[in-house]
Amino acid sequence: MNRVRRFLPEVWEGIIVDFAEYADKVRACWLGKNIGGTLGMPFECKRGVFEVDYYPESVLGKGPIANDDLELQLVFLNAAEKYGQALNSAILGEYWLSCIIATISEYGAGMTNMRMGIPPPFSGYYGNHNKDSCGSFIRSELWACLTPGHPELAARYAFMDASVDHADEGVYGEIFCSVVQSAAFVEDDRFKLIDIGLSYIPDDCGIARGVKCVVECWRCGLDWKQARVKLLNAVPCSFGMYSGYQGRPAEPDVPVGPLGYDGPANVGIAILGLVYGEGDFSKSICIAAGCGEDGDCTTATVGAIMGIIGGTASIPEKWTQPLGDGIAIGCIIHDGSVTYPATVTELCSRICRLVPVFLRSPRESIRSMNYYTVSETGQIGIITRGKGELADRKEYYGIFERKETKFHYERQPYAIKESNTLYEATLDTVDGISIHEGVQKKFVLEFNNKRITQHWVTVKWNLPAGWEVSPGRETAVFLDQQHGGTRITERVYWITPRNLDTSRVEISVEIWTNSRVSTLFFPLTLVVD
Repeated sequence: MNRVRRFLPEVWEGIIVDFAEYADKVRACWLGKNIGGTLGMPFECKRGVFEVDYYPESVLGKGPIANDDLELQLVFLNAAEKYGQALNSAILGEYWLSCIIATISEYGAGMTNMRMGIPPPFSGYYGNHNKDSCGSFIRSELWACLTPGHPELAARYAFMDASVDHADEGVYGEIFCSVVQSAAFVEDDRFKLIDIGLSYIPDDCGIARGVKCVVECWRCGLDWKQARVKLLNAVPCSFGMYSGYQGRPAEPDVPVGPLGYDGPANVGIAILGLVYGEGDFSKSICIAAGCGEDGDCTTATVGAIMGIIGGTASIPEKWTQPLGDGIAIGCIIHDGSVTYPATVTELCSRICRLVPVFLRSPRESIRSMNYYTVSETGQIGIITRGKGELADRKEYYGIFERKETKFHYERQPYAIKESNTLYEATLDTVDGISIHEGVQKKFVLEFNNKRITQHWVTVKWNLPAGWEVSPGRETAVFLDQQHGGTRITERVYWITPRNLDTSRVEISVEIWTNSRVSTLFFPLTLVVD
């Protein structure tokens, strides 16, 4: 690895990682994912402690087992290949509706909402009792592998992904895992990786509480079985109770948590495997599988993390040989516009070819440059953040004010964002998309001016006849700029619905800029309940 200085609005020191080293870690990530999913599958939905040291007889000889943890990411790989950095939650939602046939729990809620015309991120929370569950953190590896050593980018794509069918803890879980995995391309200290992951999510969220509980148990000298009990008390879940103890004595000191609140405990179990595995691939995945609950998801996640940290050399042949190179598929379909890799080798090749697209600098500045290099001999190197630069950094919104990246994610699931070359606009519905006859509803429109020039913009609310809006259906807003001022401008609108005689109402917000061609458009579905 070579060190390099990068100059953005802030200076940070990066590392040049050889592309061959990166590619080896990508392969180990997906081998670990496949291995963990297969090992953990027999313990899914079960509660208790299991002694695990190898694949159970029930899965041996069957090759890799079809698993949504990996399959769903094959769909989104197609979206990433087609749209690159232009990817957003709406695009991922469309791919979901076209290619994914799994309709259980949070998956079904997200799909049903989108078919009602409710787009992400609202699709992830409305009527979704499993919004805090496990179906999103299991999809973190793709974004980490496309943004190695850039957890700030991994968090962005993880947020887009999770918002399709999750909210709150479900979103924080995928952000945390994707950040840890992206950072693991550079950092191999498991506790530093955990701290980096925690820096991107709220300090008091359930994911953070569960992870911190595991670390505290380790530091207090508890063994992994004792840590499991502490974890399931700190963030109780019910996932393991689908099949329960299956005739084994119930544990009186392990509570049954609320239905659907499963993400915090199961992310915690993955981290329990990481912490108590002490850097050993086999030990890490066997501990995670031995904790039951969402066993395939937890074990696949820690398997992927360990693969990235140690590369292919860290994975014993006893785990890879029974599975070979194949990928099994069960819950995704072809709609004529997608192709799925049939092997881990093909999957990794497609990701590695795509990574330069996602490592182009997202900043619109002459001082920006891509996050990769090409030598005179044609060798590619990846410019990652340095080990001390991986935690959530501050984003400047003006010379005298700044906010952390996680500020954006704390606004989910009630805000949607659109952007053009001049500014970014966020429409915050404050408390969701439900409306009631004659009851005022608050909306907050926030502008982030990208340019060092002021702008006048016009905001127009397209509402049904008879609806009231304050300060008006069409208003002018002055956008300040960061030099001697602030990039952030905020306006509050109050809308009062009238004459509600349908189950849903389509409204929109148009924004155009005086003397410029840039416009923005927010379509929004409101639900009458």
